[in-house]
Amino acid sequence: MKRGALAVRDATCPAVHAGLMAAQKGVPFMPIRGLIGSDVLANRPDWKVIDNPMAPDPDPIVLIPAIHVDYAVFHAPLADRSGNVWIGRRRELAAMAYAAGNVLVTVERIADHDLLDNETLAAGVLPSLYVRDIAVAPRGAWPYGLWGEYATDTAELRRYAQAARSQSGFDEYLSGFVGEGKHSQVTR
Repeated sequence: MKRGALAVRDATCPAVHAGLMAAQKGVPFMPIRGLIGSDVLANRPDWKVIDNPMAPDPDPIVLIPAIHVDYAVFHAPLADRSGNVWIGRRRELAAMAYAAGNVLVTVERIADHDLLDNETLAAGVLPSLYVRDIAVAPRGAWPYGLWGEYATDTAELRRYAQAARSQSGFDEYLSGFVGEGKHSQVTR
């Protein structure tokens, strides 16, 4: 980012979600209202304000372009051998998956039973149709927490934040993790 290799654009969670939903639905944009008058809107020329064509009087609305992503990568607690992934009530993960060309998921563990056969779990399952690959990575969200599995390691996040203040500190921090992973890929 410092070298200008990455473009950084300010956004809001609802705007990102709207862009993902537009991609999921195969439409070029999604309208939202909450950005009217915000500083964020003033700095996003790709977001367009138009008059709502459905309203009889002037009624501004913001159009957020579809966000098409090549890859969505996330960690979840559970998958099954068929490639279904349990995301629970984290519907933002489903929105990312539906908008992505490829979905790569790491999980805590693999269940031997089909998650879609379980009436209690099925509503929170991302079907294998949307998942390209799954790898088992116990504690794969660490130091961030994973719902129902383990809490956030705040001390480790502080250690990282301190180290990441300089490139050399970040490099030293990262060197403590590279090559240590023992993950197994699920073949389906």
